[in-house]
Amino acid sequence: MVLALGTLIVLALIFGPTLWVKLVMRWYSLEKPEMPGTGGELAKHLIKRFSLKDVEVEVTELGDHYDPIEKKVRLLREHYESKSLTAIAIAAHEVGHAIQDQQGDKRLATRTKMIPIVEKIARGSVAVISLSPVIGIITRHPMPFSLLLFLGLSGFIARMMVHAVTLPIEFDASFSKALPLLKEGNYVSKSNEKAVSRILKAASLTYVSAALADILNLGRWMVILLRR
Repeated sequence: MVLALGTLIVLALIFGPTLWVKLVMRWYSLEKPEMPGTGGELAKHLIKRFSLKDVEVEVTELGDHYDPIEKKVRLLREHYESKSLTAIAIAAHEVGHAIQDQQGDKRLATRTKMIPIVEKIARGSVAVISLSPVIGIITRHPMPFSLLLFLGLSGFIARMMVHAVTLPIEFDASFSKALPLLKEGNYVSKSNEKAVSRILKAASLTYVSAALADILNLGRWMVILLRR
């Protein structure tokens, strides 16, 4: 009973934020004709307003994000072409990252350098974990198996380091950049400010959910190691 309850709590912590994010984004995705422009138009306007050098806006199918290497704010078509509160909030959030980049935010620069390295480590760790049981059986010795598992854990640890850098960046883009500029620029009415804040909070929770999932995976492999 206790184990089942614990499992439900863990699952709720991991998948709860993701479900809540989807509900919030969908709830505020209705078109608002009174909006002066779409998410894409707002992003272009903000880039011009803040004189963000060489930054462009384009449609993507890979999820809303800002690419600090190519200097591009990329928005899903549904956000690029929509006048919904979700589209406006997401566009402002991604431009918030572009503002961080122009301001020389060291956290953003660190994450940009870390990501390609972490991706390589993560791919290597997956291969190591997959092969470790086979190698353990062949060698019939616990040391190689344990060593390979420790090496495999490096991928989870590296991803958690990225999360540790990413979460403050995301909250800053939402609440120190996007929300203030939307309020001060009167891009959203006062009656919609709470809704926009809720959308931005939901966007940040996406990364919290991902971090919790990696922590769970790390804990699972640590238990395997300690039992040997």
